[in-house]
Amino acid sequence: MPALADTTLVLNGVAKTFAMTGWRVGWMQGPADVIKAATNFQSHLTSNVANVSQRAAIAALTGPMDEVEAMRVAFDRRRKTMVEMLSAIDGFQVPVPQGAFYAYPSVEGVLGREIRGKVASTSAELAAIILDEAEVAVVPGEAFGPSGYVRLSYALADADLAEGVGRIQALLAE
Repeated sequence: MPALADTTLVLNGVAKTFAMTGWRVGWMQGPADVIKAATNFQSHLTSNVANVSQRAAIAALTGPMDEVEAMRVAFDRRRKTMVEMLSAIDGFQVPVPQGAFYAYPSVEGVLGREIRGKVASTSAELAAIILDEAEVAVVPGEAFGPSGYVRLSYALADADLAEGVGRIQALLAE
C-alpha cells in the first residue's frame, strides 16, 4: 500500500525472532521527518548499540532462517500445550495467546477457594500460594494492572512447561 507510506511506522528488532533478548538491537522505518525526530529524541535518552551487537544482528538477519522456523514451531507447540493444560484447571479461563511467549489466564474462578488451608483473594496471593505449595513461579496480574490474572511464560523446555503446569494442576485439583 504505497499510499500509506507517509503515515506508517514499522518498529522491529532481533529479540524475539532470533532469541536475542538483551542485545537491544532494533530499528524503525517510516517517513523521514518522523525518523529524524525519533533519532534526535533517542540520542538524548540512550547510548548507542554496541558494535558486537550490531554485527550479531546483521548475521542473524542475513543468515539462514532454518532455526527461526524451528523456534516458531517449538513456541507454537508450547503455546498449545500450555493453553490446553491451563484450560483443564477448574476456575481458569485461558485466552489463546496471539503473540509474545506468555499465557495470561483469568484465575478469578480460583480466588476465594481454600488451597491447602490458605485462601487467595487476589492473584498476588494466589501466585504466592502457587510458589509456596507447587514451587512454580507465576507473575500476578497486579504487575500489569488488574488482579484476577496470572502470567506464565512458555519460553522454556517442553518438559519443564509440562512439569510446572502439571504441579499447578495438581495443587488446584486437591
